[in-house]
Amino acid sequence: MNRRIMTLSRGLTKFQSHLQLQYRYLETSSNSNFPQFPIKPNSPVNPSQLLRVCTVLYQQQNSSELKLYSHLRKCDFNLSHEFFLQVCNKFRYSWKPVYAFFKFTENQPGFTHSSISFNKMVDVIGKSRNIDLLWEMLQEMANRRLVTTKTFTIALKSLASARELKKCIEFFHLMNTHEFNYNLETLNEVVEILCRSKLADEAKYIVFKLKPCIKPSEVTYKYLIVGFCDAGDVVEAGKLWSLMVDESFQPDIDAVEKMMETLFKTNRFDEALKLFQSMRTDRIEDLGLSTYRLVITWLCKSSKLTQAHLVFEEMRKRGICADNQTFAALVYGLLTKGRVREAYMMVEQIEKPDISVYHGLIKGLLKLRKASEATQVFREMIKRGCEPTMHTYIMLLQGHLGKRGRKGPDPVVNFDSIFVGGLVKVGKFLEATKYVERIVSSGVEVPRFDYNDFLHCFSNEEGVVMFEEVGKRLREVGLVDLADIFVSYGERMATRDRRRMRVAEP
Repeated sequence: MNRRIMTLSRGLTKFQSHLQLQYRYLETSSNSNFPQFPIKPNSPVNPSQLLRVCTVLYQQQNSSELKLYSHLRKCDFNLSHEFFLQVCNKFRYSWKPVYAFFKFTENQPGFTHSSISFNKMVDVIGKSRNIDLLWEMLQEMANRRLVTTKTFTIALKSLASARELKKCIEFFHLMNTHEFNYNLETLNEVVEILCRSKLADEAKYIVFKLKPCIKPSEVTYKYLIVGFCDAGDVVEAGKLWSLMVDESFQPDIDAVEKMMETLFKTNRFDEALKLFQSMRTDRIEDLGLSTYRLVITWLCKSSKLTQAHLVFEEMRKRGICADNQTFAALVYGLLTKGRVREAYMMVEQIEKPDISVYHGLIKGLLKLRKASEATQVFREMIKRGCEPTMHTYIMLLQGHLGKRGRKGPDPVVNFDSIFVGGLVKVGKFLEATKYVERIVSSGVEVPRFDYNDFLHCFSNEEGVVMFEEVGKRLREVGLVDLADIFVSYGERMATRDRRRMRVAEP
């Protein structure tokens, strides 16, 4: 009996204290002298204050507003637009903490949200795929007249990614009723962003549904063609090309080059060259260095050196000077035909050869199985002050060590890969080597060695020591070229600080 009385009295005490807290909260919230957070619009953000607020938002994101707001009031921080943006950056894919903090700041006197802060919050909500809340906030922005072109791109990218195509159209109509009239420039920016985000189908749907309100221009069609070409859909890009021509629009040179590049990549050389020939016949004044370089590069890749030289001579007759990338393509084309002396002569005629020229020379020599000569070019490149890149080292390693093995995953040999990896981890290198030799001799094709991952895994201070030791041992067995490659990578590329020093040097 006494225990029950004690328990009841404790419960009444807690309830009384809870009522007192609620009364204090209501009293202070209704009082005009309620303590406000200092508003400093341009003040820098204090990291400790930001961490404290973000911790509260994360831990109390599922709590009631009363509890969350009481914890936030205990945090002493300077509220500003920059502070709000930093909070949004801390929760880029979580809408709950950001939206809770937004509602908290709405009740702070002297602080009003701008279009920038609204756009940032809408971006977070869109990435978290909360479409209902996103639509609600967009309507709120429209009512407050805070919609900008950035709002269009953020909102429509989020809606299109979620396949809410009807809401994409409704958004344009909604903005039109709130003094943000239909605008072709805004539509073009939206289409460009969507096509860059690999949402070309959604962009096409928006353009065709809005045709009665906004008539597309040649710029709109250019973005759509480029978007479908990036997606590899040449058929749809060709349909849009024909539709653009039917509407008396002239294709932009960027769209022409993108279409030609896609045709080359899909091994449709005849159609690409036919398009290039039509441009030479009808619009030769629009052809510049980029178009000629594109055609010459792909002709050299396909070993059509005669046609490449004809295009190159035409370019020179028109007074267009070739750049290093064009010369690099010609050098590689000469080497694919075994014309090594002519390739070297062309390189010597270039005033300031850059990394693209040396890459073309190295790549061509490696294709002729002249790895030692390619390494000598690599040494000469460094002497002349041209710093190698990761691609340079990968090419040279593939040239010396080969590209053996199959591409892609194969579940049949997954056991072998795991078993060999386990042997290596426990230090049984000899057993692992014998096992690999046995399975290769039995006809099993092992996975292809990834040189990129190899260099990435050893890009640290331990890798610097490892590459030096590997270089010494390779020199001892007579593999001087391979040793120079590993040592050079360790000295110049193994760590981020070394790469920065390499770029900073004159």
